[in-house]
Amino acid sequence: MSKILQQIRDAIETGGKTRYRISKETGIDQGQLSKLMAGLSGVSYEALERLAECLDLEIIIRPKRKKGK
Repeated sequence: MSKILQQIRDAIETGGKTRYRISKETGIDQGQLSKLMAGLSGVSYEALERLAECLDLEIIIRPKRKKGK
């Protein structure tokens, strides 16, 4: 399971919005959200962006830290 998807799952569980509301705000089917929560499915980058916006999260991409530094 990717770290990003785990953070999305955690935010869905603790964020206070129902899956129904998240589905309506993002346009992502409730069945797809259920699969995501169960770890049975991933999401496209576009869906990830919509989820992050809905859950008030920010996606940050940065270079990996090099070992030994």
